[in-house]
Amino acid sequence: MMASTDSPHSDALQRDHGRDSLFLLANLRVEGSDALHQVKIRNLSRGGLMAEAPLRVICGLPVQVELRQIGWVNGVVAWVQDPRFGIAFDCEINPLLARPAPLPAEPHASFTRLRPMQAPLPAAGMLRKV
Repeated sequence: MMASTDSPHSDALQRDHGRDSLFLLANLRVEGSDALHQVKIRNLSRGGLMAEAPLRVICGLPVQVELRQIGWVNGVVAWVQDPRFGIAFDCEINPLLARPAPLPAEPHASFTRLRPMQAPLPAAGMLRKV
């Protein structure tokens, strides 16, 4: 017997598929306001993100988030659990584009083994009892 794709478990599996944990800073604009709010993005997928900010939002609120290398993305607040909230995008994105570029690999350097430092012993007359 095949499981229905409409079950809550399959929905959770689909949501987790492709979700990437990371830490990015982004700008967020709430519909009806030109003010920019800085948010911390905790995870990002093709269809949405989880953000953290000291910002009061409600479910269903239309927002725009500026993602590096992607630009402004329209979405709606899907859930709120202060100070974190989820945004469902209106259109899918490629989340890999928003990731910081990896640091270039450094060529293997030859390491010199260092000897432990040994402090010179003080002269006998310089010692004192404590």
